[in-house]
Amino acid sequence: MTVTLSDKNIAILAANGFDEKHMTAMQRAFTKAKIPHKVIAPEQGLVNGWQDNAWGHYFTVDAPINTALGSDFDALVLVGGERSVDKLKTNPHTRRIINHFLEAGKPIAAIGAGVALLTLSPKSAGRCVAAPIFLQDELKAAKMESSAEDQVTDGLIHSSSGANIDAWVEMALSLFEEMALVEEQAAA
Repeated sequence: MTVTLSDKNIAILAANGFDEKHMTAMQRAFTKAKIPHKVIAPEQGLVNGWQDNAWGHYFTVDAPINTALGSDFDALVLVGGERSVDKLKTNPHTRRIINHFLEAGKPIAAIGAGVALLTLSPKSAGRCVAAPIFLQDELKAAKMESSAEDQVTDGLIHSSSGANIDAWVEMALSLFEEMALVEEQAAA
């Protein structure tokens, strides 16, 4: 059975300073597979990426974070970028969105510093994730387990330390397809 994600809606959560390599890799894969996706951000109109050691390109914001509802989406992508993550951590809507996905049992793909956003929800406690070394104390404080592996899938959360972006994208798409297959089988 061929599973298609063309009728699914994927949210990408970002703020100014997101890791542009993470965003472009995921958006490229979504576009190639014709998967609908929207960028959710606290910024209005455009959100600015960070590439290497400088500001990167602007990306269109499809939905402001203060009006975006988790129930409008089937999966969530948390891209890295310390500047972005720091801004999102202080936004109460970030917590609301992440809580929704964890409570509803919807898949989440997180990479690099973006893994830290999972700590905003108590529903992440007990989860095992792959994350950069600088997040170890934060994960421990949130009662999350950190793996030495670059890629980890724990239930419906796929995480990556960020060492291999292409593998993260591939595993995230696989997780999203698995979710779609389960939904199709349940509907049949």
